Amino acid sequence: MPGAAPPGPLGTGENRPVLDRGTNVRAASPAARAGAAPTDEHAFEREIAALRAEVANAAFTGAVDGATRARYDVLIARYRDEIRARALAGRLTWAAAAREASEMRNEVMTLMRARTTPVGRAYAELLKLRGKTLNTLVAEKTVSLFGSGADFHRLSEVERNRVYAAVVESSGRSNARVNALMRRVSVAGRALLVASLAVAVYNVATADDKAAAAGREVSVVGGGIAGGIAGGALAGLACGPGAPVCVAVGAFVGGALAGLGADWMWSRR
Repeated sequence: MPGAAPPGPLGTGENRPVLDRGTNVRAASPAARAGAAPTDEHAFEREIAALRAEVANAAFTGAVDGATRARYDVLIARYRDEIRARALAGRLTWAAAAREASEMRNEVMTLMRARTTPVGRAYAELLKLRGKTLNTLVAEKTVSLFGSGADFHRLSEVERNRVYAAVVESSGRSNARVNALMRRVSVAGRALLVASLAVAVYNVATADDKAAAAGREVSVVGGGIAGGIAGGALAGLACGPGAPVCVAVGAFVGGALAGLGADWMWSRR
């Protein structure tokens, strides 16, 4: 440039700046840390671990709740048939049969809800918080059989027995719409479990350290399931009964955090 002063000397020895060959500036490029993995790769691995934990959590929930619903349907039908057979044989009055059938239905419902996941239990409570009493069932069946103005106490003995028999019969029937839904949930849950297991087997088979890979897979999948159950249970306590959306969110967060925690622990080894 005209009139500009010529560049000064670069200097010699220790006073001479070094031109970096990579950037062509008078400063050294920052040195890369040995063994440092790219941040994007770490983030991607964390996302995959969280996703796999959630898949395992959802699969377990669907499979367990679907199987529990199927078991409930079988049990109430079996006990209903036994009670009805005893009443028809004259070993039990229809009034006693109705009382026993009502109690049986509620006991089986309570037992099966204790075996479901927090999400499944919250959904069941949303549909029906607690079992119906015998008096409620008798009133419903009286109206169903004899009309809205019927009074059970004014019915004849034969008509009362019809009401009691209807209570016994209904004790062995469950909600068909819910049964169909839970069958689909169960199939989807089992399919997800198979897919999750296949991915775990592939990861172990292709790993250099198969023992460590197997431990990591068990930790991430198991952590997702355990974290989902714990998170759902805590959400159920906070939100109260019959809040499946709240419980599902708690299960989702718990499963993801547990899966991420398990993956982080193995990455530190």
